[in-house]
Parts: sequence; structure tokens; C-alpha cells
Amino acid sequence: QVQLVESGGGLVQVGGSLTLSCAASGRTFSSYSMGWFRQAPGKVREFVAGISRSGISTHYSDSAKGRFTISRDNVKNTLYLQMNSLRPEDTAAYYCAADSRGAYIRLSPDEMDYWGKGTLVNVSS
Repeated sequence: QVQLVESGGGLVQVGGSLTLSCAASGRTFSSYSMGWFRQAPGKVREFVAGISRSGISTHYSDSAKGRFTISRDNVKNTLYLQMNSLRPEDTAAYYCAADSRGAYIRLSPDEMDYWGKGTLVNVSS
């Protein structure tokens, strides 16, 4: 089992940057594939970015591609999401999630096993 705690959200202007962090408890962080998801008010939770156990493979939503970078530090048990060129439509609660099967990057929230409580990102125009 893993426990996840996100941080780094906040208020930022259009075009600005934020880095989200997700601290994981436990000694088996490196056995999980990880992902960032987001949920805007009134909308369903959606995939943003995913990363393999080793960190070698990544995958992004079309909206995140070219602007966001997912990474992980398996020594520090931490997942990151660097977000650049932020837009008002990026405003949402951002969640990190872990997949215990670990073999693939999962795109569906339903396939993730563990979730953090989220951190809010508000992009003002």
C-alpha cells in the first residue's frame, strides 16, 4: 500500500509555471507506475500525464503535451509535474495516483489503485 500527498498548487497567472509534487510513503514507490490526473468543477476526472516505474517512459494528454513534464525520483519517493505556459483551462484539482500492477502507464482513473487528496491549481487571466 502507498499513501500519496500532493503539494505545490496555487494561484498563477496565464502563461506562468507551477511545479506539483507528490510525496509517497512506503518503500515500494518504484514498483508503481504513476500518473497525474485533474478534475475541473463540473467535469469528470481526466488523465494528464503518466510515467513508468523506472521513469524512462512517459505519456501525456494532448492538452499537456509540450507544456507539462512528469518525472519521478525513486530515491526520494516523489512524483513531479512541471507545468509551463499555463492556461485558464488548466484550472482544476490535480491528483497523483499509483497503479500497483506497475507494468504500463494507465490512462483511465478507474485503473489506478491509490490516490492523493489533490492540490488546487487556479490559472487567472
